[in-house]
Amino acid sequence: MQSKALTPADYIAELPEDRKKVIAQLRKTITDNLPEGFQEGMGYGMMGYAVPHSIYPKGYHCNPKDPLPFMGLASQKNFIAFYHMGVYADKNLYDWFVAEYGKRCKYKLDMGKSCVRFKKMDDIPYDLIAELVRKISVQDWIALYESAFKK
Repeated sequence: MQSKALTPADYIAELPEDRKKVIAQLRKTITDNLPEGFQEGMGYGMMGYAVPHSIYPKGYHCNPKDPLPFMGLASQKNFIAFYHMGVYADKNLYDWFVAEYGKRCKYKLDMGKSCVRFKKMDDIPYDLIAELVRKISVQDWIALYESAFKK
């Protein structure tokens, strides 16, 4: 479900009431822990966190006009999606996250390559998301991106 909202605040405002609080809390968790240099905005119809062109002028290899994406947050039909490209690109970070999730949540992890799907709104590990967000700096992400994805 892609949104046409132009700002994260607009995105949250258009959500159903039961999702507003959860998405707002996830957004606060991310922005309170976001390393310096990442920029919040909208991209791909969802809230996103990216490395701006002022830091990484090359932009995203799929479309250099876009800033280098790093994380995303979206309300989907049946779940809330949290995307974190560092988990996809770094096996050690992935292994850490999977192990910690199992310790902190009562429900099984539902995860794709970079997408964590939260179907149970009462079992979102905000403290774990905060810790994950803090683990990769802008420079770390650029280096990881260039080594793993840049062609």
